[in-house]
Amino acid sequence: MNILGISAFYHDSAACLVVDGEIISAAQEERFTRKKHDYRFPVNAAEFCLEYSKLDINDIDIVAFYDKPFLKFERLLETYLAYAPIGITSFIKAMPLWIKQKLWIKDLIKKELGHEGKVLFPEHHESHAASAFYPSPFEDAAILTLDGVGEWTTTSFGVGEKNKINIIADIKYPHSIGLLYSAFTYFTGFRVNSGEYKVMGLAPYGEPKYVDLILNELIDLKEDGSFKMNMKYFNYNAGLTMTNNKFAKLFGGPPRKPESKLTQREMDLARSVQKVTEEIMLRMARHVKKETGKNKLCLAGGVALNCVANGKILRENIFDDIWIQPAASDAGGALGAALFAWYKYLGNERKSDEANDVQKGSYLGPEFTDREIKSFLEDNKLVYKELDENELIETTAELIDNQKVIGWFQGRMEFGPRALGNRSIIGDARSSEMQKKMNLKIKFRESFRPFAPSILEEKVSDYFDIDKASPYMLLVADVQADKRKEMTDEENKLFGIEKLNIKRSDIPAVTHVDYSARIQTVDGKHNSKYYKLIKKIDEKYDCPVIINTSFNVRGEPIVCTPEDAYKCFMRTEMDYLVIGNFILDKKEQKPIKDDINWRKEFALD
Repeated sequence: MNILGISAFYHDSAACLVVDGEIISAAQEERFTRKKHDYRFPVNAAEFCLEYSKLDINDIDIVAFYDKPFLKFERLLETYLAYAPIGITSFIKAMPLWIKQKLWIKDLIKKELGHEGKVLFPEHHESHAASAFYPSPFEDAAILTLDGVGEWTTTSFGVGEKNKINIIADIKYPHSIGLLYSAFTYFTGFRVNSGEYKVMGLAPYGEPKYVDLILNELIDLKEDGSFKMNMKYFNYNAGLTMTNNKFAKLFGGPPRKPESKLTQREMDLARSVQKVTEEIMLRMARHVKKETGKNKLCLAGGVALNCVANGKILRENIFDDIWIQPAASDAGGALGAALFAWYKYLGNERKSDEANDVQKGSYLGPEFTDREIKSFLEDNKLVYKELDENELIETTAELIDNQKVIGWFQGRMEFGPRALGNRSIIGDARSSEMQKKMNLKIKFRESFRPFAPSILEEKVSDYFDIDKASPYMLLVADVQADKRKEMTDEENKLFGIEKLNIKRSDIPAVTHVDYSARIQTVDGKHNSKYYKLIKKIDEKYDCPVIINTSFNVRGEPIVCTPEDAYKCFMRTEMDYLVIGNFILDKKEQKPIKDDINWRKEFALD
């Protein structure tokens, strides 16, 4: 039984192939089109999923689309009618695509893919719930889904037991924790649906001075985590912006213009909305525990990518364990829809061992053999060295110790927004200069943005205040006290962005200004080469931690192919590219012709 899952038309379109209940492949459309957060129908991602398994569309038994288009259309119409005539501009802008395309998904699937068979439409939050529970290692668990909005639902909770999912309660549009966070993303000058993680990274530089104002004016939060938003401050119902003049007046002035200088106000706003979000999620988690009686929790939806809040849920010990879908946003809806079809619609048996999930490390995308990589290198007359795996790992470890920045391209591309050691840029976590260098010279992004550590799973508790695996970089924990550097009185007086350049720990490049880090633990089960590299660095230099950031620059999707990797390598100040078992030294390469134009293109998001 071959099931193709599809998500499309909001952001992060994706496709996923499930064969007899096994997740075989999954990828976002953006990786193929090179258009970040591409929302269009995922023709290329679907084609990859089929080609990877040597199938054609006639072999697909069911296509599962991640939401119900007619129900979503109903919500749009009712919202526009409720606010008429205010929403006419937004209405006119949205309708042509709906009338021509979004309402006719069955026809579109037939046209784009050639599928003549069964098409299923689970609800949006059913797809999120399925993506959270079915790949998890848990036989039964509570489920919490949180995002901007699906059809009507913005938040839901329920239970998963064996092959069954049951949604118990939800919160409906326009009341949305995701849209609240996105409103502050917009107001602080970042792009909605892509800049939320910037707000999360900016938060530790600020003070939570607006928390009471948010809770008193913007949102009525109940003890059980349910809430209602005061819509007089928001514009997303009918307008083309997230917030309005009343919101601006409440927070002392207009939204920050994108790319303008960040002020203390933006940092304080980020800290405040982050703190409110954490409080909402903690209250929800306690309520879900009380209502379901389950000891495990599964999370999905875009808000579940808030790894700071996830870490707090874990540390509060509300549940014995939690599992978060690595592709928690709409991309993961494709995976959830396919698994929903296999388990809930078809009623197939589900087995779990409580120890291992079935996400395969989220290494579900395209991969390239050494033969294919060598062909690319030869065809383009590039200068390289070919090494065996042991030599490659030894050499890369030495380069990292010598403060070199490495583009690391191996195996199958990751599914989800995080690079997990196959499409990564890596460097020395011990360096006090590496964060600034990689942000400004490699990633071309804001200097305040933190980098994540990859650490050997067996040594995670030596460096961080966490005692469980975090393979998908979705949990934040603090650096252990004995690894921290004591601050001077002068350093403790610093505010805002002044905090950036202080060496805070033995691993300063991955220690955020509040001593936290977004951790990826590496165990070698699904990525042996990456594990061996970190192990080698630990053996030689007594440090089981390296920097891991996604192999891309600001405004560009994570690289997919050897060509993508080489172009990104050449257009930045990376020192070496390690691709398969080949290594390329920047100094030995010829400059590429479109470097100047490319830098202009990606200067802005």
